[in-house]
Amino acid sequence: MWFVISGVLLIALKLADAGPFGAWSWWWVLSPFALATVWWWWADFTGYTKRREMDKMDARKLARRRKSLEALGLDPRAYDKQQRKAMAFRNSRQRQADKVEGKRGAKRQEQRDSILSSRFDSGHASSGIDSVQATQQATRQPVDSKR
Repeated sequence: MWFVISGVLLIALKLADAGPFGAWSWWWVLSPFALATVWWWWADFTGYTKRREMDKMDARKLARRRKSLEALGLDPRAYDKQQRKAMAFRNSRQRQADKVEGKRGAKRQEQRDSILSSRFDSGHASSGIDSVQATQQATRQPVDSKR
């Protein structure tokens, strides 16, 4: 908005031929409008305007909630305190759950590593069929080729 205001002010000064502004090129006088366009594009592209709009809506919602609580005879500060306590409790429960899950994950990883390190070296047989044939040859059983 400041770019637009300064652009209008510069146009007025240019048209009035006041001071050094009368000698400026029109490109310099109109440049705040280009900057305003770039600013608006950036604000929309990054979501800045949407966040500001959401913040205003949240403030209106909070004011409406406080007004309703006061109309019911409840103290909004006590309500806010209760909400903060509930949020702190939920956060602590989440931290506890994350801690337990972290321990479980570590134990699972330890068990997985233990199982993987205790397996026999499977480099002798590249597939299940080779291992079956190797086992049958070791026990000298005839291979059934009809399977």
